[in-house]
Amino acid sequence: MLSDTHNYIDAQVLKAVEGSDEIWHAGDFGSIAIADSLAAIAPLRGVYGNIDGPDIRSVYPEVNRFDCESMNVLMIHIGGYPGKYTPLTKKMFAQQSPQLFISGHSHILKIIYDEKFQCLHINPGAAGKQGWHTVRTVVRFEVDGGEARNCRVIEFKV
Repeated sequence: MLSDTHNYIDAQVLKAVEGSDEIWHAGDFGSIAIADSLAAIAPLRGVYGNIDGPDIRSVYPEVNRFDCESMNVLMIHIGGYPGKYTPLTKKMFAQQSPQLFISGHSHILKIIYDEKFQCLHINPGAAGKQGWHTVRTVVRFEVDGGEARNCRVIEFKV
């Protein structure tokens, strides 16, 4: 899982997602070329981010809700985090609370369990170089029996 590539992806990031059953991108791809490079490795799920243009917005939705091995997943680029969710996220949680909530935008890696909604929140940070972050990150994990397991953060120099 990754986010905020901002039109930059390198061999290290591509290698980090190799072997994935699916790749999830939480927005701010930067260009369709980034999405295409990821989709060439494994099926790609994603959402558009605030910097994404019509090329990305015509393919990826603002909100992506799906099931992965009986785990309900919700992905929104600007979604907030436990205790500070955006209005859109609150609306989506009111419809159905997911087991896994993924958001990007902040460039801040966060993995937090939300006790109120009994939901794991993951913001994979930023895999691109654009922004103020000092470390680029990708998150890998397994979905097993409706639960996220073996979560691993992979870091790269900016």
